Formats: sequence, structure tokens, C-alpha cells
Amino acid sequence: MRPSLLRLIPRGPTLLALGVLLGLVCPALADLARPLMPTTIFLIVLGTLLRIDGEAVVAALRRPSLSVLLPAVVMLACPLTIGLAVHALGLAPELALAIVLAVSAPPSSGTAAVARMLGLDGAVPLVVTVLSMVLAPVTVPLLADWFGGLEISALELALRLALLIGSAEGVAFLLRRHAARVLAAHGGVVDGVIVAALLVFAVATMAGIRAQIAADGQAAMLCLALAFACNVALQVAGTLLLPGTFAQRLTVGLILGNRNVGLIWSALGAAASPRMALYFAATQLPIYILPRLIETLIGRNKRKARA
Repeated sequence: MRPSLLRLIPRGPTLLALGVLLGLVCPALADLARPLMPTTIFLIVLGTLLRIDGEAVVAALRRPSLSVLLPAVVMLACPLTIGLAVHALGLAPELALAIVLAVSAPPSSGTAAVARMLGLDGAVPLVVTVLSMVLAPVTVPLLADWFGGLEISALELALRLALLIGSAEGVAFLLRRHAARVLAAHGGVVDGVIVAALLVFAVATMAGIRAQIAADGQAAMLCLALAFACNVALQVAGTLLLPGTFAQRLTVGLILGNRNVGLIWSALGAAASPRMALYFAATQLPIYILPRLIETLIGRNKRKARA
């Protein structure tokens, strides 16, 4: 099993893109995978926490740009900016709230694994993701309550997020305490499990989406266009506006653009309306498709550097 999981890692960007397409092409498979969504979210978050290096966390905490500034940009500046922008565009309140919730989510727990697949530094996404997840039970409900329109209270959403994140943190703490050496020796396997969970999650998120596209293609295309626009805008902003090498800026772009929407989706449960679910599903396409394009961009940049 271990070699099979390790083989997933370099093929990750392609596999994740195919997972979304597979879910769209095979609705029955997506429906079969849908009940596994909470489990895959738990595994992805758990895997991220297991890959954290204690020394890296301590080093990051000594760097305000990583421990304070970047998490604040991710969890507050980005959702506030995007939220104000979508309201200025006059979008329907339900869709505007879905966009705010998606952007208020912490970075995707698979971002560190995706960064390593692309040959980028996985340490920074790991640290920022963990710090952002700590903030999520506070910032996400506050932002949702401020923009308004959610069917559950901010307190209930906070408790649900705290339970989802806290349970994964508790299991990670126990595993790291009692099996630290094993985890250190098999970090690649953990990455492989994360990629496998991301693949199943990608397929599962497409459950019912094909039917919604058939029923209201215009709404589906609008959600898809907005999902790509938000993701690309945040990645471009991170890549162009922040200092560092090209690789470092690409990494920050991934952190800003790719959000753990599944975490918010799972916490909302039945409170997520069909239109919100449609947008949440649409956000998965850029998350899983854009890494393949970034991989091509990195390859071209390397060829130019050698020329």
C-alpha cells in the first residue's frame, strides 16, 4: 500500500483535476462518494496536522509575517475584500454569502501537499493552515454574521467548526505523542493519504451538480465563473503583490486562493442551501484544476532560467 500511496504524490495535480471531471461525468460515482465527504475532510485536516514539524512551528511563531500577518490576510483581509466586492457587484444575497463563506475558510488542508507536488515549500502552507484553522471558529462565524443571511446562529457555526477541527487536533496530538517516530519516517505516506482523500472529496463534491447544471445552466455557469475569478484573483494577488522569490510568491498565492470550503460546507450541513452548495462545489474546480496549470507554469519558468 505504501508504494501505491507514494506514487500518487507526483501525479497529484493531474489526479485531482481528473477527480472533479470524473465526478461530473459519472454522477452515480459522485453520489456513492458523497457520504464520505465528512470522513475525507477529517482525514485531510488530520493529515495536515500530522505533517507539522514542531521546530517549524516554533520558527514560524518567531516570524510575525508568518504567525500574524499572513494568517490575518488569509482569514480577515481576503474575505472582507472579496465580500465588499461581491456586494458592490449587486449579486444575490445568497450567492454573495456563499462567496464570503468560501473565502473565509482556512487554506485548503491539501495545499501543503499540493505545494510539495509542485516542488514548492510545503512548510509555510502547513504553518499558515494550522494557525488559520485555530482562528476559523472565531473569524468565520463573525464574518458570516456580519454579512448576514445564514440560517444558523454564529455560535452554532462556531461550535460545529470547533468540533470538526478540535477532534482532528485531538487525534493528531495522540498520534504524534505515541507514534512520533513512525510518523516522521512515513511522512510521504501521510501525503499520499491526503492526496487520496482529496481525490475522493473531489469526486464527492460533484454529487448532484450535473443535475443542477441541467436544471439551471446559467446559474451554474455564473457560480463557476465567480469561483474561478475569486481563486485566480487571490492567487495572482499573492503572487504579484507580496515579496519573495517566484516560488515563494506562488506558494503564498496557493495559500490565498485555495480554501478548505469542505470544512465550512460540512459545518453548515443542512444550513447550506442548494445555491450555496452549487457555489461550494464550483470552488472545487479551480482548487483541483489550477495546480495542473501552475505545474506547467513552473516548468516553463525553470526552462527559461536554464536557457
